[in-house]
Amino acid sequence: MTVASCSSILIRAANWVGDAVLSLPAVQAVKERFPGARIAILARPWVADIYRFGDFADEIILYRKCSGWEAVRERLRVAGELRRRRFGCALLLQNAFDAALITALARIPVRIGYARDGRRWLLTHPVETPRRGEIPRHESFYYLELLRRAGWLDSLPARPEPRLSGVTRQPEQVIGVSPGAAFGSAKRWLPERFAAAAAALARRHGASVAVFGSSSERDLCETVALEIRAAGVEARNLAGSTTLDEFIRAAARCMLFLTNDSGAMHIAAALGVPTVAVFGSTDPEATSPLGPRVRLVREPVECSPCLLRECPIDHRCMTRVSPERVVEEALALLSAS
Repeated sequence: MTVASCSSILIRAANWVGDAVLSLPAVQAVKERFPGARIAILARPWVADIYRFGDFADEIILYRKCSGWEAVRERLRVAGELRRRRFGCALLLQNAFDAALITALARIPVRIGYARDGRRWLLTHPVETPRRGEIPRHESFYYLELLRRAGWLDSLPARPEPRLSGVTRQPEQVIGVSPGAAFGSAKRWLPERFAAAAAALARRHGASVAVFGSSSERDLCETVALEIRAAGVEARNLAGSTTLDEFIRAAARCMLFLTNDSGAMHIAAALGVPTVAVFGSTDPEATSPLGPRVRLVREPVECSPCLLRECPIDHRCMTRVSPERVVEEALALLSAS
């Protein structure tokens, strides 16, 4: 199946921050394939700012998340807006049925996406979902393979590398820490160990610490910040206090970033910030950050990766990772950088 050319393309973005970052190589590949095309990205508000940090699209269209009848009205509103813009092609990076429905309601004549979630009949160019072993395991290849099977990409790259280039890296003596993970507590390293590692590194480099997170993670981040302050290091709790745009700019100023497997991890890595990520319940072969300055810390245990939201036993994949190991990896990374 090939779609030879499109002069106006709508890309339906992924909904999670991490997935949005991992899909950036595919978005960039579309831009390179059709340099003269008008490209718009349809995105949820909480990921939209990612696409403002690079030459990814000509415009970003917001699609609000609502419930009940308000969700129906929002879907129809956005479909009407898309119809008026007369897009020739829609590329669906999001897997959901709704992504296909809204582009069908918008009467976009070419609709490309994976044939899953019961939406095959809504796609003009359904693409079979890759079977296990057909492509490399890392999730970035999942989005690139959609382009390859649609005839928009000749071959998969050896190593995709998302880049957020719309902000200048001017590192300050600040260590960023992101102790949360939206998916669930199984992905979270212990807050007191984040604090111990960050405080040790900050003292060594004469740095302060900025603790990042969502508004729902404010208490968690305050716990980390308090322990860092107790160790005699300046720490600010910025959880819930930054927009995504502001977080990206703040992360770009960090000399080092300590994190779990999270959206913040992928953003820091894509910015080129030296990033140390602690992995436990998730699979680093599938979701590891792809930046040039990354170190992973992981304790191999028999039950990992379990991919669960909550650990049903003793969280051994995380409790066996010591602050000293994270500090050691961070120092090696900073030395190499």
